[in-house]
Amino acid sequence: MTVSASTLPYDTVTFAPIQESQVAREMITRYMHQMLDAADTDVIVVGAGPAGLMAAYEASKDPSVRVAVIEASVAPGGGAWLGGQLMTAGVIRKPAHLILDELEVPYDDAGDNYVVVKHIGLLTSTLIAKIIKNGVTLFNATAVEDLIVKDGEVKGVATNWALVTKAHGTQNCMDPNTLLSKVLVSVCGHDGPHGATGIKRLHQLGMVADVPGMKALHMNSAEDAIVANTKEIVPGFIIAGMEVSEACGTNRMGATFGAMIMSGRKAGYLAREKVLKLRAEEKKLAGSH
Repeated sequence: MTVSASTLPYDTVTFAPIQESQVAREMITRYMHQMLDAADTDVIVVGAGPAGLMAAYEASKDPSVRVAVIEASVAPGGGAWLGGQLMTAGVIRKPAHLILDELEVPYDDAGDNYVVVKHIGLLTSTLIAKIIKNGVTLFNATAVEDLIVKDGEVKGVATNWALVTKAHGTQNCMDPNTLLSKVLVSVCGHDGPHGATGIKRLHQLGMVADVPGMKALHMNSAEDAIVANTKEIVPGFIIAGMEVSEACGTNRMGATFGAMIMSGRKAGYLAREKVLKLRAEEKKLAGSH
């Protein structure tokens, strides 16, 4: 007789047997396959906040584009689990609500200017589920220690366990792992102990002349400017989200999320189109030979 989950005898349930070694092998094998697959990938997204998750979702809409997301925290989501002082409602200014419609995230329509998601975690969890279903590889508790740069173009990242990097800094005695990519999307947030690390590293390398830093909070100015300045700032390196504010000197955004998902979408689109363009060029070159 088939037993459904709704009729399980919870007081007498007995789980199917398993060995601890089986659990270990399953987890290790799958993680090693992820590491092998991501060693040479199409798009690397650094930072799994709302903009980074959105970038991964948009880039992975083409199933042929391989995407890996690297997040230093244990849990992906960045600042999109709750707002200031632990408030959970998410204000999203129009027209970014159209992205919520596509994602099927419910919201309360507050009129002409904005909508409110009951709990911003609805957006975060929906994006996480969608990128995993799309085949995106998500590495959490993993820090990007450095960039791989060849002939003036960003070609990937050097990574390590986040706790190693936190304890010993980016120039530690433990050699990093490396991941190559065709394009990198840096979504590391505004300045802080682990913020805006991508643009700051470009500055250290002399690949950008200046990092003006984020201006004071001004929502109306900030959101438009963040989306407008989401771009490939050096070859192979796209900035998005609040890292744009550090790179371009735009205002702080505050607790609205429209620009985050719109900037992430734009970055994911730019990354996907660059990958497809590079493939077409490689195919044309191969055909000419």
